[in-house]
Amino acid sequence: MECKDRILSNNYRDVILDYPIQIQPEEELDFCYVNLDNLYNLVYINALGLPPLMDTPKGFQAMPKLYGLMRILGGGSPSSRGTFDPGSLTASGILQVQRQPLSLTGRGTVICIISSGIDYTLDVFRDEEGNSRILAIWDQTIQEGTPPEGFLFGTEYTREEIDRALRSEDPYEIVPTRDTVGHGTSMASVAAGSRINGENSFLGAAPDVQIVAVKLKECKPYLRDYYLIPEDEPVFEEQDIMLAVKYADSFAETFLRPVIICLGIGTSLGDHSGNSALSRYLNSIAVKRSRALIVCGGNEGNASHHYSGSLERGTDRKKDSPECCQPDNYVDVEVRVGENNRGFLVEFWGDIPDIYNVAIRTPGGETVPPLRLGVNRSVTYSFIYERSRVTVSGVLVEPVSGEQLIVFRLVEPTAGIWNFRVSAPGEVHNGAFNLWLPITEFLSSEVYFLEPDPYITLTEPSLAESVIGVSAYNDVNNSFYIDSGRGFSRTGAARPVFAAPGVNVPTAYGRQTGGSLAAAITAGGVAQFMQWAVVEGNNDLLESMEVRSYLIRGASRDPDQIYPNPEWGYGRLNVAGTFDVLAGV
Repeated sequence: MECKDRILSNNYRDVILDYPIQIQPEEELDFCYVNLDNLYNLVYINALGLPPLMDTPKGFQAMPKLYGLMRILGGGSPSSRGTFDPGSLTASGILQVQRQPLSLTGRGTVICIISSGIDYTLDVFRDEEGNSRILAIWDQTIQEGTPPEGFLFGTEYTREEIDRALRSEDPYEIVPTRDTVGHGTSMASVAAGSRINGENSFLGAAPDVQIVAVKLKECKPYLRDYYLIPEDEPVFEEQDIMLAVKYADSFAETFLRPVIICLGIGTSLGDHSGNSALSRYLNSIAVKRSRALIVCGGNEGNASHHYSGSLERGTDRKKDSPECCQPDNYVDVEVRVGENNRGFLVEFWGDIPDIYNVAIRTPGGETVPPLRLGVNRSVTYSFIYERSRVTVSGVLVEPVSGEQLIVFRLVEPTAGIWNFRVSAPGEVHNGAFNLWLPITEFLSSEVYFLEPDPYITLTEPSLAESVIGVSAYNDVNNSFYIDSGRGFSRTGAARPVFAAPGVNVPTAYGRQTGGSLAAAITAGGVAQFMQWAVVEGNNDLLESMEVRSYLIRGASRDPDQIYPNPEWGYGRLNVAGTFDVLAGV
């Protein structure tokens, strides 16, 4: 079997390893792997004979995370765009620097949108002569064509093929890729839409950039089943996103043509400190010259999917309390589950140096005792009076963060209030812990904490150290978007970097709202700055961290706010403000 077939087959498990593959000659394993820049090995191994996923907590750590599209609300068809309102571009200082004397339109730069694809037939992606401004499309879902050079699956469509399709009676006979969701098209139009009818009909943040689009293939069915994600929800595997980032990076020409990579995807699982495989891979790209990475902070701020708590410091038992008895230092965490829920995962992260136990009580009153999971163990429970099943998988030391991780997988959970009682078996030195539920899109009915914490709700990978993670706000009244993810990181790092307009933003489909659009506007602004710095030779050594610092200095800030803060980061995106700072240096 070819490696391509293994990559696409649901009979092969996908694993991400951050160490070299070392197989003894006498071992005959049915697998293949793809090396990713000498940082990761993306492994595809025959599942036959392998233990169930939840029976191997170590396997859970190597299993790819699943990411969803950060939902965009509103909009209609391209014909319903109406009169263009430049308010979002003006509030971001983007329109000002598009005009003379700077005339920054992203010329000479590349923006790559990694999402659901792109509707390449729209006028917002063509130049004045009707030719496409799209440099290439990698559709990971179409296997009949030729993959990009160095990649094993999907089909790449070049600008020449796209132009030929646009001149034909039926473009999709030549280039059959489509954006059936519209998410990637919306983002691309905001970041890089062409100037239509002299700005009266439409204008993107960087109307002269070249565009690269990746349509991600959906995850394998076995992973969708494991994570209990609804069948109709688009969901993508971590390693496919990493390959998409590698593909985007291949278009960069150091010191000559910068690449801006924009991600409108996210997950609420993980340590929320930027330590996932995808986050660390993004960091490795971000430190290269002529690259910048922009990631949306998601729409989980008002979803009630995060809980933070703390046990009292000191001993957790009365002096005469026997070892078998209930600890008197505990916190009850309550989760409301709606009707007809297929199931979901809950992640518990406990801060070092403490060791935590978690007991569970179902809505019917049945219990799972506080398990001593040890270093690496998994246990599944069924109940007498309820159909629910709960698998508890524990890792005392999660390899990257060093924290204690407990994963709960609830299958067919009974509707009502589930209680998670958090305690510690000995003296408590820190006591801090966090729990996260999946993003809204990954739940089949309502699930939420009764006492949620709206902070530390930025989705991964926006918490990666070297990326530009952004939250969203309404530029009409400068109010924070209520659904936007918020910081800081779990370890207190200042995230987001700043906020950008994300409410009623003009797109190819009319006015739309969502954190992904804030990332798209930011990507366009970064393309403008990259044009000035790299293409025009003012600072051709630029990379993502430097771009971030320049934009932080130019951000708009209110005198009554303390910066950085969890909603606004270091302020509101203002590209013109950055050049005002440079002019005054």
